Amino acid sequence: MGQGESIDRRPAGEEMARVLKTAPLQIAAGPDPSFGSIARWNHGALHDVVEPMADHVIMTYIGTLQRLERRTGRVFASGTARPGVVTIIPAGSTARWDIAGSVDVVQLYLPQSTLQRVAAEAGRSAPEDLLERTGHVDATTARLLTTATDALDGDDSLNSLFRQQLTSLLATRLLAAHTGMPLSYQPTSGGLSPIALSRSIERLRSDAEEDVSLSALASEAGLSRFHFCRAFKESTGLSPHAWLRHHRLERAMEMLRDPSVSVVSVAAALGYGSQTAFAAAFKKMTGETPSDWRRRLR
Repeated sequence: MGQGESIDRRPAGEEMARVLKTAPLQIAAGPDPSFGSIARWNHGALHDVVEPMADHVIMTYIGTLQRLERRTGRVFASGTARPGVVTIIPAGSTARWDIAGSVDVVQLYLPQSTLQRVAAEAGRSAPEDLLERTGHVDATTARLLTTATDALDGDDSLNSLFRQQLTSLLATRLLAAHTGMPLSYQPTSGGLSPIALSRSIERLRSDAEEDVSLSALASEAGLSRFHFCRAFKESTGLSPHAWLRHHRLERAMEMLRDPSVSVVSVAAALGYGSQTAFAAAFKKMTGETPSDWRRRLR
């Protein structure tokens, strides 16, 4: 449901408390509601419908690795809650969420009026909708949100000023990267260009026998291996090797949800030399063996 429709909307913090079934670890909100609020939560598994909220909810994750599944009508989206990615729930939208385990998350509750103000200051019309995102790679927004945890403790007056400035900066970033009408935005110095990053990720995701060596990736981007690694990490928050490892874990989780697919088949499909090697890699990243992880979902 689009955020422009006429619907009842709950305060974001209230709705989050309802679906997460806990209280926030920390929260910061000032007297001026136009700057929204910031909250940090550590919640358990989630299997519920998030009802429409009054503000946009933008979040990133700290020390977390969990599968995210989101269903809006017949539309299904999935991703992984981990550092360096963001999830966006636009104001007024509703969806069914399924998250298997615990999550440490920082959330910004952003009023549409703030987006309108920031867009006007840039001489643009504010878009009606933010794009929905589910575990979307955006190291810049993730870093800004992680920085927001600094505003959850300490001097109230200084934190209020910091939060106001940070909220405006985040609104600018959201208009640049998460709407259908982006503002002009210069990528972080040292990062890959959007085209080079897209090509690199396409190569890493490919199920075909693509060469995903560092040399091949760097060559396609027209960079040395050293500069490619640095630029890729600047753009995604992960090294190419770590990004590929996380991608394969996501694929493994998706395949393991099908009880008819054996663990041996998953290991072979992902290119592991043996079931033992796959199980060791899976446990290193999740704390569980593939069989235990699958058993817990049942």
